[in-house]
Amino acid sequence: MRESEDFAETVMMGALPPAPPHRPQTLDIRFTGSGSEYFRIWIVNLLLTLVTLTLYLPFARARRMAYFQNNTLVGGDPLGFHADPWKMFRGYLLVLVLGVGYWAVSNFMPAFSWAALVVFMGLWPLLWRSSLQFRLRNTSWRGVRLNFVGDTKSAYLAMLPMFLPALAFVGLLPEPVEGEEIAEETARYAAAVVGAVVLAFVLLLPWLWARIKRYQHGGYAFAQERTELTVGAGRFYGLFFKILGVSLAVMLVVGSVMGAAFGVLMLMGMTNWAELSSGGGALAGLLAAVVFGVIVLMAYVLMPLIVGSYTTSRLQNLLWANTRSPKIEFQSDLRLGPLFRVGLVNWLLIALTLGLYWPFAKVRLARVKLEAMSLVVQGDVDEWVAEAQPAGRGVLGDAAGDFFGIDMGL
Repeated sequence: MRESEDFAETVMMGALPPAPPHRPQTLDIRFTGSGSEYFRIWIVNLLLTLVTLTLYLPFARARRMAYFQNNTLVGGDPLGFHADPWKMFRGYLLVLVLGVGYWAVSNFMPAFSWAALVVFMGLWPLLWRSSLQFRLRNTSWRGVRLNFVGDTKSAYLAMLPMFLPALAFVGLLPEPVEGEEIAEETARYAAAVVGAVVLAFVLLLPWLWARIKRYQHGGYAFAQERTELTVGAGRFYGLFFKILGVSLAVMLVVGSVMGAAFGVLMLMGMTNWAELSSGGGALAGLLAAVVFGVIVLMAYVLMPLIVGSYTTSRLQNLLWANTRSPKIEFQSDLRLGPLFRVGLVNWLLIALTLGLYWPFAKVRLARVKLEAMSLVVQGDVDEWVAEAQPAGRGVLGDAAGDFFGIDMGL
């Protein structure tokens, strides 16, 4: 009895020890979509897009995005998708008008083509930011909308490495004079400018990569949490040179296989260099052409599969393993082997079915990429949801992005 009185007195005096902090919890990501379900959505989208001369495309995108997000479970709860397809249609018309306008200026008023390109490039960061805002604001988890809080100024600064070579190209390239033959010296100067600009763009590409991803991953918000990307441009340069190394290694292997195949044919007496170069030996030449054609086809398939799988896996791991907020930490362990096997099987089945396996391939690829990720959360997620603002508030900061429904899939 005395212990009960002491406990009650302690509670009333506020001396009860605080509750232990919540342990970190891991929220796995699962994808529950199936190829057969998505095939029905895909085939209807494809037919209606063709019949309407691509005007149905934003509605098709809305159906596709809703299917994939509703089948993505984070900690057992699905993502919601709330975008209005008609808003996406307005955004599609806006981008379509800009594209047609640039095409018309380039073809009918070529003297103003550079000005049109500069205008289009000037609008691109604004459209990109609006796209990110629209996508995130129409995605929810546990009834709470996500958000994108990156500002317009940072969007333009993120694109700076792309603008610098483009402006240098426009400013340094000599303007051709109609009706006059281009001098050899002018042609050499123009070629040097083009080469220098291309080289500069290639060297600046990892920096552009880093700035774009830092802006993108630094603007994601959920409830009171805002993420940031904690990796610098140096890691992107390292990944860039690794991708170049893998590409060169694949090309070296393909070249070695072609050389070995030619050597085997020569040892078997079926062909030689003189026959191939002179056109003699029709059968031998045909056989060599078939062998080389098969090797080239394999290279055409394996090159993007190997390099693409390597790039996708390393980039996803680099980005999401370094994306975090004060209470959320993302994890990604996407392996090259499983991703390459899925890509290879997908390519073979798409080729054998004349493209009809495409929706099944999309579902398989999404499952591999999504289920390689997870979240480590500090604190009680239910408290975040309770404290989060209602879904209808705080989403009027960018009227253009919400009105036009701009979503470019970026």
